[in-house]
Formats: sequence, structure tokens, C-alpha cells
Amino acid sequence: MASEKRNGPRRVAIVRGLRTPFVKAGSVFSGLTALDLGRLVVQELVQKTDLDPNVIDQVVFGQVIPTLTAPSIAREVVIAAGLPKKIDAFTVSRACATSIQAMTTAANAIATGEADVIIAGGTESMSDAPIFTSRPLAHALVAASKGRSLPDKLKPFQRLKAKDLLPVPPAIAEYSSGMTMGESAEKMAKENGISREEQDRIAFNSHRNAAKAWKDGLFDNEVMHVVVPPKFDKTAERDNIVREDSSMEALGQLKPAFDRKYGSITAGNASPLTDGAAALLLMSEEKARVLGYEPLGFLRSHAYAATDPGDQLLQGPAYAVPTALKRAGMTLADIDLVEMHEAFAAQVASNIQALASPAFAKKAGWSAPVGEIDRERLNVTGGSIAIGHPFGATGARIVTQALNELKRRNKNTAMCTVCAAGGLGAVVILERA
Repeated sequence: MASEKRNGPRRVAIVRGLRTPFVKAGSVFSGLTALDLGRLVVQELVQKTDLDPNVIDQVVFGQVIPTLTAPSIAREVVIAAGLPKKIDAFTVSRACATSIQAMTTAANAIATGEADVIIAGGTESMSDAPIFTSRPLAHALVAASKGRSLPDKLKPFQRLKAKDLLPVPPAIAEYSSGMTMGESAEKMAKENGISREEQDRIAFNSHRNAAKAWKDGLFDNEVMHVVVPPKFDKTAERDNIVREDSSMEALGQLKPAFDRKYGSITAGNASPLTDGAAALLLMSEEKARVLGYEPLGFLRSHAYAATDPGDQLLQGPAYAVPTALKRAGMTLADIDLVEMHEAFAAQVASNIQALASPAFAKKAGWSAPVGEIDRERLNVTGGSIAIGHPFGATGARIVTQALNELKRRNKNTAMCTVCAAGGLGAVVILERA
């Protein structure tokens, strides 16, 4: 554990980030669980960094759709990865910002001297999402388990109706409003005047930039190869959602997915259900130096915010940005690159619009708008629409992507934002020097 003398918070270094390929749910990772994916990425991160597992103080990991047989995913990742069982671990969840929460929780522990070395990240398998039974069937199953004879075990089922036997899939919807993410994004598009063309343009840029990044080998050092268990007869080497042949014409031909008559959100300008995992190796700046690591960058500040989920569900980042910038002692003009999670192109456009809007600034209680985001600096190596969005892993992906791109461009600062269910928003400010 941490033992260095300190005066005030210690600087937190991000030493390395790594992820699995992000693949469409039901495809190459369909036989794997979230635990399998989390184990694989943590094992590979430790190996690629040549890290002595005995120096790891803690693992902070998250998952959004919980694995019912392994709900303490962080602790199970430690054990499944073959790491020393003495390593402390706990699970976090903040919807789509889960691995940002894992990262900032870990960073706080390092900054205050509670730990020196932490692995933080998240994992998600939408191919293995739990399917629930109806409440009457669940009660019947419990009652049947208590029966001593076969007639006793069968009796509880005699009261069931046919509809009680239907499975209940998990809903990607707000409990408070009953609206799905897509319906909420459609609402934002209409209320904020976001056109179909603008949404398709964001999606096109996402695919174009991600395809170019893969072609140029930019992801080779941050995406591991997965020889897929249990048969080990297939290897996943790349994200399988990126479309090299994406075009505005093709995107424009897709039909609306949520409001089929008047809507503008399609399968092409929204992120798909995805399987994948990502992890970050965090250390105190001093510990990284002692162990001989050159950090990718440092966490300068972070902020979280919340808004009414029945209003603008995915607008949380716009509320969090000014706080993160203030804590960093920066303005938007100081930011070299912006990574904005693309749950939906409409959400991206809405947040960009809000940050530059005097009307939104007044609504949020700010003295002035935050400013305009330069789209030439936005998601320059692709975003979630093209790469995919495993809920628990996306935050760690964009942090890794941002820091690697800063290094390639010899730039210094990046801002990463993630919207999340419940009207939540997360923002981190990163720096290289």
C-alpha cells in the first residue's frame, strides 16, 4: 500500500490503457461472459506492461448489466485473472459512465495516498444479458423448490397463466420515465432542432475516422487480440462494427427506429449493442517513476452532474463540463482534443449546441456559454457509433484513445465526456505534461 510522504493530493498518472476489440452483440464474443472479457483484458494489461502483480493495491471495475452469477465483478476479475488474492477489489456502476467512475474512484484513492497502483475499467456482454422471469413464475419456482414430493413441486405452477411463462428481457429504459434511450434521444433531437442530416454527418465521421485509424495502425497498441475460448478456433483482432464503406447516401436511406413516422434516429446514427472490456493502469506519479514507467498522461480534473431524466436525458455532460474546466483552471479554448461518447448522434449534437448556447447557459445558471467545440478536434479517431459501446467499458476506451492521440499529435490536453442513464454526465480533463 501507499507509504510515500505527501503534501496535498498526489498527481495521478495513467500509465497504459488496453481494450478488447469491441464487437457487435451476438457475434464473435457471443459465447463469453462479461467476466471472461474482464479477465482477458486485465491479464493482457498486466502482461503488456510487464507489471509485477504484487505491486497492485486495488482493482476497481464496473459493469452496467450485472452478471447474476458473478455480481461482484471486480473481485471475480482479480481471481479469474490469476492475480494475488490479497488484492482489494470492488465494483462500481454509473450506467454508461461506469469505467469513468472506476477511473476517478481509483484516482481519488491514489491522490489521497490510500493506494499507489490500481487497475480500473469495465466490462459488458450484451450477448449474455440476463433474462428474467415474471413475478408469478418466480414465486412458483421458489415454492416448488420447497416441495417434498413431485405433486408438491408441481402444484405452484397450476395457478400460472400463459403470459406468466413469457421471459422478461432487461429494458434499456428509464425507470422514472418509462422512456427508452432511443425515445429520449429522439425527444432531444426534436426539442433541440437537430436535423437528420447533422446526425448522419456525425455518424459518417465516426466511421470514417475509425476506419482510417484502423487502416493507419493507430489502434494496434491499444486493442488486444483475443483468441476466443473455449475452442480457441477464432481470433478477434479488430472492432467488427466499423464500416469502411459508410457514406452519407447509405446512412440517409435508413428508416427511423423509434418514431417511424417523424423520427430522425436510425440504426446508423446510434451506437449498437456491443460486447467488450477495457482497463486502465493508474499509479501515483512518484510510483510510476520508481517503477520505470513513462505515463501516457495525467488526470487533471473530473466532474459529474445530473439533470432531469424526463427533460434532456443525455444532456448531463453539458452540465458537468464547466465544473471540470474550472477545477482544471482551464477554458474550452485550452483543450486540444475532445472525446465525446456517441450514444446517439443527436445527443452529441445536442451537447455541442448546449455548450455554445446563451439560452442553455441561462437555464443552467451560468454567466455565459462555455463555448464552441471545434469539430475538427472531436472524436478524431472515431467514436461509439462506429467502434461500439459496451456500457461498462466505453469510458476507459475514450481515455486511452484520447491520450494516445495527444501523444501522436504532440498536444497536451484532452476533454472526455460521457452521458449516462438517469440524466447523469461525466467529464474528465487529461494532460500529458
